[in-house]
Amino acid sequence: MSIHIEENLFSLETKNTLYQMMKDPYGQLLHLWYGKKTDQNMDYLINSNEINYTGVLYESQHDRSYSNDILPFELPVSGHGDFRISALSIELPEGSVDLDLRIKEVIPKDHKEPLNGLPYSHDGKNEKAEAMDIVLEDHQAAIEVILHYSVFYETDVIARSVEVINHNEKAIRIRRIFPISLDFQEQKFDLIHFYGRHVMERQFEREPISHGIKNISSSRAMSSHQHNPALILASPNADELSGSCYGNLLMYSGSFAGLVEKDQIDQIRLLLGMNPDHFSWTLKSNERFQSPEGLMSYSEDGFSTLSHNFHHVIEDHVMRGRFAKEAKPVLLNSWEAAYFTFDGLSILNLARETKELGADLLVLDDGWFGYRNNDYTSLGDWQVNEEKLQMPLEMLVRQVHQMGLKFGLWIEPEMISEDSDLYRKHPEWAMVIPSRKPLVARSQLVLDMANPEVVNYLYDLFSKIIRDTHLDYIKWDFNRSPDPLYSSVLPANRQSEVSHRFVLGTYNLLERLTHEFPDVLFEGCAGGGGRFDAGMLYYTPQIWCSDDTDAHERSKIQYGTSFFYPIRSVGSHVSAIPNHQTGRKISLNDRKIAASPGTFGYELNPAELEWSEKRDIEKQIIEYKRRQPLIFDGNYYRLSNPFEDHAAAWMFVDKNQDKALVQGMFYRFISNYPGRKVVLAGLDPDKKYEVTYSSFPLSSHGRFEEENESAPAKAIFSGQALMTGGIRVQTSMNDDAGFELELESLN
Repeated sequence: MSIHIEENLFSLETKNTLYQMMKDPYGQLLHLWYGKKTDQNMDYLINSNEINYTGVLYESQHDRSYSNDILPFELPVSGHGDFRISALSIELPEGSVDLDLRIKEVIPKDHKEPLNGLPYSHDGKNEKAEAMDIVLEDHQAAIEVILHYSVFYETDVIARSVEVINHNEKAIRIRRIFPISLDFQEQKFDLIHFYGRHVMERQFEREPISHGIKNISSSRAMSSHQHNPALILASPNADELSGSCYGNLLMYSGSFAGLVEKDQIDQIRLLLGMNPDHFSWTLKSNERFQSPEGLMSYSEDGFSTLSHNFHHVIEDHVMRGRFAKEAKPVLLNSWEAAYFTFDGLSILNLARETKELGADLLVLDDGWFGYRNNDYTSLGDWQVNEEKLQMPLEMLVRQVHQMGLKFGLWIEPEMISEDSDLYRKHPEWAMVIPSRKPLVARSQLVLDMANPEVVNYLYDLFSKIIRDTHLDYIKWDFNRSPDPLYSSVLPANRQSEVSHRFVLGTYNLLERLTHEFPDVLFEGCAGGGGRFDAGMLYYTPQIWCSDDTDAHERSKIQYGTSFFYPIRSVGSHVSAIPNHQTGRKISLNDRKIAASPGTFGYELNPAELEWSEKRDIEKQIIEYKRRQPLIFDGNYYRLSNPFEDHAAAWMFVDKNQDKALVQGMFYRFISNYPGRKVVLAGLDPDKKYEVTYSSFPLSSHGRFEEENESAPAKAIFSGQALMTGGIRVQTSMNDDAGFELELESLN
């Protein structure tokens, strides 16, 4: 059993961790412990010393050491003596925000309930969640708050969410709600978060936590390019293979906030949930509000183990459908090959080239609908431009299928162009404040996904397109942030609900389409990686990682992405040179190496390649398909920090520690310098491994033996040596030069 309820002590246990709470003498729910397993009731850690200038409960007024201002709470609320950041704030009918929550009951559950309208972690094929609800109530305000917990024992992950029920005869207003809340007593932590911008998403940043409040957030009604709803608290000495670290991930694709406070007595509180800026929710009598779900994991063995925990829980308990575990098709996307300039015949020629290269799927990107010959027009007019294609889309798809290729389309459902038939017919469907000029970004407006009529229209439209054309794949894009947050179907006093209702509308559309078309692979995208989050992965089992396909920059983006998100979810492609985002020129082989940790594909025009390059791509695709089971199902290890080491290196190790793939890139060539060393991880120290190095061989003892110039070089090492002393590698005499090794156990 993972859940233990003993009078006033409530414990959640995973394979390697313990999460402990207690009911205090006054009925409040306190947080005692999260971390390494212990056989002790950890209530002895609660501070028992009097702190001046703090309030106490009325019932405990003769015990000045028992102050809500310093107690570790499981769900800290606004008011009632706790002046730190709060996880829940509710405006009561009289206008106050002073909640007094006490435990009503604790309910163990034999199964996990779904979250209506939201993504959530679910039972997997090999593991079912154990669940528990803790019901809190403010009796005088007639409000219930249910804390939903579920435990995934094998993956060392705990999921939690918050539900508010209004039993008051009058309406209340939720002003902030954070499903993840963790209190720590007098511990030193670093905060790790992932900042960025368009074409530079999820950049790793680590900083010590100082006094005050740190805010990592998005107010863009999307998880955003700028920040990701993922935070790590790590001991100052934590690294990839050692040290304590706490990972926190929000399953939500809208505005979020991650707050960390270090208080007056050096205690630390972490919150992760919906961004309270521009948000409130009116809850009428007997109505409920359900928060998004948060995922938490603890590792005492560093970041690699923490990442494995999140990779496994997302693969097994977040992603759904056949594509969660199946092999992914190698695709070629038409965008950088043609942009808006194409017709049906040129796409068929591109399909023939794609087939000859050995890819599985051709994706027709933007420009196939309306009068879409540039990005100024036609979003919302999802009727096929047969004049441009010079044939019906059904005919084009059929001919591509006859070549033995799958076919996919790019769509951007949540957007609308001012120059479109849809806008001229339904201007009220756009998020535009009446009598004001709209804010335009990328020459487009945003559809009001808070309007059920809009969602129903989009469902009918896209389900017909998918059905009529027998599509195999959809790339779902989202190229600007919703702003202003305004809905024509909501009254003035409920406009602060638009941001969340927008996300719920998108989820509703995704749920309906993915349910109706389980054999269609949906890939998420938002100007690249602007909506790369666990909420989207519930619906789309892969997401385009970034619009930046430059191998150098991508290796940094994929480094940050890998801390929480599994490799099988990362959309990554080889693109043309000079790179269309940076102008950088990197060899085809090194671009392939950078694109390998992901779903793999190409963003280029094969007709512009030399014959030798086409043959190299054929070999790359064959090689990737052979390696894909190891890349998707193996454990992933980061071997360097590209922000510190000026190199990116990573490896995959299969579950039996018999096979491994090591890849990397040195950003800067150093002349007259010996081959650089890479220390491996995840191997069996007692096994011997044959190491195959395709080029530039150099061993740590002697030389690799080469049978001939074209044969791969090979040598034998122990796992213990490779993980202790490492292995020296050499690359070509270029900047951004890649390397790769394949390992196979001889045992």
